[in-house]
Formats: sequence, C-alpha cells, structure tokens
Amino acid sequence: MGAPELTRVGAFSVRTVALAGAIALAPAIAAASPREEPLPPLPSYKAAAAAQPKPQPDDGLQDGAFYLEADQLVDDEPHHTVSAQGGVEARYGGRVLRADSIVYDTVTGLVTARGAITIINPDGSSEHAESAVLDKAMSIGVATAFSTRLRENMRQNGLAGGPVNITLAAANAEHPSPTITQLNNAVFTACPVCADKPNPTWSIQAKEVIEDKQRELIIFKGATIRIKGLPVFYTPAIWEADPAVKRKSGLLIPDVNISSLRGFSYEQPYLQVISPSEDLIISPQINTKVNPFLNVDWRERFWSGAVDVRAGYTYEEDFNSEGDKLGNPTSRSYILAKGLFAITDNWDWGFTAERASDPLIFDRYGIADPFQERGLYSADDRRLISQLFTTYQDTSSYFSVSTIDVQGLRSTDINSTFPSVAPLIEAHYEPNIDILGGRLRIDGSGVALFRNEAPADPTMPGVDSQRGTMEANWQTTYIFGPGLRLDPFVDVRSDIYALQKLPTPFSPSATVARTLPTAGVTLSWPFVKRDDSLTYVIEPIAQVVVAPFLRQDPRIPNEDSVDFAFDETNLFQIDKSPGFDILDSGQRLNVGARFSVEGDSGFAASALIGRSFRAEEDPDLPARTGLATTSSDWIMAASASPFTGVNFFTRWRLDSGDFSINQMETGVDLTTSRFDGQIRYLYEAQNPDGLRERDLDFHGEAFVTKHWGVSAYGAFESGVWRQNDFGIVYRDECIRVEILYRRNNTNNGVLGPSQGVGIRLSLATFGNSVYSAPADTGPTR
Repeated sequence: MGAPELTRVGAFSVRTVALAGAIALAPAIAAASPREEPLPPLPSYKAAAAAQPKPQPDDGLQDGAFYLEADQLVDDEPHHTVSAQGGVEARYGGRVLRADSIVYDTVTGLVTARGAITIINPDGSSEHAESAVLDKAMSIGVATAFSTRLRENMRQNGLAGGPVNITLAAANAEHPSPTITQLNNAVFTACPVCADKPNPTWSIQAKEVIEDKQRELIIFKGATIRIKGLPVFYTPAIWEADPAVKRKSGLLIPDVNISSLRGFSYEQPYLQVISPSEDLIISPQINTKVNPFLNVDWRERFWSGAVDVRAGYTYEEDFNSEGDKLGNPTSRSYILAKGLFAITDNWDWGFTAERASDPLIFDRYGIADPFQERGLYSADDRRLISQLFTTYQDTSSYFSVSTIDVQGLRSTDINSTFPSVAPLIEAHYEPNIDILGGRLRIDGSGVALFRNEAPADPTMPGVDSQRGTMEANWQTTYIFGPGLRLDPFVDVRSDIYALQKLPTPFSPSATVARTLPTAGVTLSWPFVKRDDSLTYVIEPIAQVVVAPFLRQDPRIPNEDSVDFAFDETNLFQIDKSPGFDILDSGQRLNVGARFSVEGDSGFAASALIGRSFRAEEDPDLPARTGLATTSSDWIMAASASPFTGVNFFTRWRLDSGDFSINQMETGVDLTTSRFDGQIRYLYEAQNPDGLRERDLDFHGEAFVTKHWGVSAYGAFESGVWRQNDFGIVYRDECIRVEILYRRNNTNNGVLGPSQGVGIRLSLATFGNSVYSAPADTGPTR
C-alpha cells in the first residue's frame, strides 16, 4: 500500500521583470501545478477507501439506459429518430445534456443538439455550445461556439474575490475520445468574462488547444498571451497542468530580477513529482556578476511523519554589495532541514539541521525565509539552530529531551563561544484531580552546557555547567461575597549546579545547590457596571509574596536570563525571571488595577497600571529592568479597538523616581477591505547590550480603488533606516501584480547598502515559485 498523498497549497507566484522575456527562453514551456501543504496521514483502512475510484453520480437510470425529456417529443419510427423541443434534458452514463432542441438517432446513437447547449460531466465540469453532434454517451463529438468551465481544485492566493473559475472557449470543438477535447481558435482564462467585460485581465489565445484528461495537461499551439486583450507575447507551444490536478511535474514560474549584488539574475525552478508522497524542486540561479547558484527543496511524507530539506551550493569568491569579488573561490553552501515523526500516539521525535558555510550566503543569493521556526526550539534572528528531540504528551503530563547546537550569522557572533546543549530536559506533570482542594503542578528541568571559549573573553576557556531543577506549585481559588477573589499559592523550587573550568579566583570546579520556598496570596475584586450599550469592569489586584532573600552565587553563569524584561505580562508572576539562572526572591508586594469597557457594537478597550515593591533591594536583578530597587518602575499598558479591524496598543515602563520613559512600545494594527498593515514604535533606554534603542517598523498595503493600491515597508533602527520598500499593486479576481522597490541600508561585514527592483506576479490556477522574495537585497526575516 502506498504512502499518503503529499500536497502543498499556492497560486502561481513569481517575481519577474518581464513575463514575456521569461517565457521566450524556450519554444515550449510546461507550467507545473502547485505544490500544496501536506495533508495529515490517513490510517491504512481510510487510505484504502480513499484510493478507490469515486462512484459515478446516480442518475436514476439502469445501465445502458438513455433518458430524454422535453416540452415536446416526436418519435419518428420510420426514420429511427426521436426529436425533442423546448427545455430538453438528456441523461446517460452520469452525464446531463440540456439544450433547446435535440434529435436522437436510435440506430446510430448520435445526438444532435442545438441552442444554449450545456453538458454537465460526472466530475462536475461543464461544457457549453450553440450546436453539437455527439455520441450516445455524450463524450465524443464536435461542437461550435464551444466553451467549458473546468473543475476548480484551488482557491486564489492573495487575489480579490472567491473561488477560481477556469474557462476555455472556442469557435468549435471536437471530442475524438472521452479523454481528449480539441478546441480550435480558443481562449483560456481564469478571469471573469461577461458582456460588459469582454477582455479578461489575462488570457491565452491559441489556434488549437488540446485538453488531455488522461495526461492531465492542457496544450496550447500557436499561443498568444494577452493582457487586457492586448497581445504581449507569442510562442509556438505552451502547456500547463490541468487545473483539476493537485501536483504535476514541470517548470514553475522563473524568478527574474536585477540587483546591485548579483546583477541580472534568472532562477528557474523545476518541480519533479517523484511519487504521491515525495517531490523535489531543483532551482538553478544564473547571475551576470557572480557564478551560478543551485537551490533544491526535497520533501517526503511517510506514514509516521515528514521530512523537508532545503539546500544550496555554489563555488565562488567573496563579493560585496556591488558584486565586486574578493579573495579566493571556495565552495559555499547551506542546508535548512526539518523532520517530525510520530512514534506512538503520545511520543514524537524530530530534528532540524541548519548550517551555512558563511554568514552572508542568504543575503548574497536572496534565499527566502532562512530563519523560520522549524523544530521544538527556535533561535534568535540571524542564527541557525540544529536539534534532535523527542517529546511525550498526554492529558496531564509533558516530557521532552533535546540536544541543540547554534550557529550565529551576525557580524558580532563568535561561534566558538556558543555552548553545545546536550541534553536539555523539560518535564511537566499536573494531576487531573484536586490536591488539598487546589491545583498541583510539578515541573522538572535539566540542561548540560559545554563551551570552548568564554563569551566575555574568547582567549579564556568557557565554563561548562550542568543544572537540574525541580519545582512544585500549588494554588487554589476562593470566591467571597459579591466577587472578592482570593488565590493562595505555595511554590518550592530547588536547583543544583555542577560547574567546571571556572575562572579565577574560584576553584576550577564546584557544586552549587539552592532552594527557594515561596508562599503568598493574590486578591482581586472586579466591579462591573452596565450603562446602555457599554459594559465597564474595574478590577483592583494585590499580590503578597513571602520568600527568603537569596543572593546570586557569583559562580553560576547567567545563560538563560540575559533578556530580562519587566512589563504587564509578568507583573503578577511569582518569579519574573525568564529563566532559571537568576532568581527573583525576597518579600514582595505587587499591586495594580485593570480597566476594560466593551460595547455591543464591537467597541472594546482595556488598560492596566501597576508596580512592584520589595522589602530590600536586589542587586542581582539587572538595573535596567526597574525591578532591583525597593519600588519598581511603573507599568502601564492599554489597547483599544474602536471598531472591527482597527486595534491601537501601547505599553510603558516609567521610572519610579522622575517618571521618565525607560521603555515604551506603541502602535496600531489595521485590517479593512482597503487597508491591511501595522505601525509599531519601540523605545528602550537601555537594552540587554547596554545601548539606547529606538525602532520604528511599518508595513502594509492600501487600495485607493478596488483594484489599485500601494504597499510599503520600513524599518528604522537606532537612528538608521535599515530597510525601505515601496510598491504599486494591482489586483483583481485572477491576477495580482506588484512592482516593488527595496533599499537595504544595513552594513553587514563586506555587504553595505544595496537596492533592487522586482515584480511579484500571481496568476490564478498556475504553479508556485517557492524561492520568491520581493527584491534580492537580503533574506526575508
């Protein structure tokens, strides 16, 4: 029995400077059908059922019976004909024919139909004509003024409107066999065609079109590609996969662009369907300034899981943002692979393999989306993570074991200072029954880190550390009177560290243990008021935390709590530290209030304000967080949605002394019929690197009319516009075109500012280019 079917979704998507120029490279081009996202595997008995041919629709007739009805029927026995006039409908073998008139020859079985003919096939496709002569099965014959509506197997991707409707129309048509339709002087389009819109956005006009259902192809001979009725390109032959086919081997749309990095660049993907559960895309990239680059993407779906491997290779020298070559040529490559497999219903295992031969390979060759999340754990931006893991999960517990290795691609990264993680263990258990009237949760964690060089001083050996942690947390809830809520809790956590290669003045190795018991209670009292169409809620909150004050042991390295932040998400957490290495201990009081208002019309707004107090200062907490002193910074957050599709948000951290801004994030999300985008501004007085940070990001597109719009993207970081994009967009029911200009002002190693212009093109029903990016000035983040 074969493996389950592998599919991937996508409309025809491409960046190209000139579509005609791309197609002119060969006298005949095969357009592959799209790769779609994989479907979940079927159990064997379901797969066997799915493999069976679909039964023909039941037309209520016995085998071989021919059904005919009309307003008027004339049985001419001497001439062996039956004539039907007015509202005629004939049924045979799952096909339905409707026409103004039909003459059926009872001896030859020929059916002659005239006037508003419609044939509905068993697969749901329909055919139309003004006159036709068909065999008894209505599957072989000739017709005039012919058109057909092909069975649709996909929805549009990024286009306006609903499902795709594919139309083939011709002056006349022949059905030499049930699987072949030959059309003369034909037009193919996925765009609406009507009396007031005779010229579709795009179409292929051909002297002859052959629809081969057995080979799952549509072949165009003497084809002219037209845009809004105007001819833009002629080719002797072109073919594309039948739109009803999910996947078929062939050329995908090429990626053509011009950039300062590689000059003129042409990348031609080819999809090879190896089996229903396996496929391969080979995508050579030809450049005028630098040597060719080869991309491949291989996928296979198994009964228990799937593998996806992307890789690329070239032999080239270093080159800068102008394409000037530096140094000696060498092999340059990358791999981005992932796999996930089910062992049992509860156990899984998986892996990621991510490596690059040099840190700028994705930027130089315009590799799309290299820094995606592929496995159980994800790394920071511009870092690759390789991992092997297994997980167990049921209704009350979770367990995972992983090994991890990280490669940094930032200009400041020194990979020899990054630790190897082997293993990382996480466990969680929460019984499905109440314990002492409350919820009990037990967590365990363990990690072993091995580092060759110290991050602060690469000339010194790095500290190796192994940590084991156990934590038990109990919590219950009591409601008193008109809504006063009381949540008492108890938490006990123990850590043990084994440390080696410690720097002076410490001993070379040490074992450090610590235990932190914590108890406390959270009180909240929401007040609700209804006023006409609005509902108001005010909820004061106070949390008392009692725990011993523990100083940080200086021998314990801070590996997992570097990015320590204090905001509304952890204001009422028992331990505000993001990791295990830094403890948030001592006696504390967290106070705040939540406000919200909701309207029956969809209006909604909310806000929070609060701060934290502690009995004594904690110098082990980072001073930039505003938590180290006895009175923390003020935390404020708010959001408002005046109507559907619009959401304003903001969050602030104000200094406890002078109310100056230590951290702020504010922005707006907009999603309407004419606009879709986000604007976000971030300010931080001191980031984890000790620097002041100001970032502004915006992205979106706005349509001035139903079809015409503009797109923009900008990233402003620390006083510099890192990237700017601007585009002009046209879209309708069957096409989307975006002319895009991008400038990248980032200085990364030998790569300085660069720019490029490209065109994104999406056509309904065609294949998809998987290595598509706006302009070749760097990888998509």
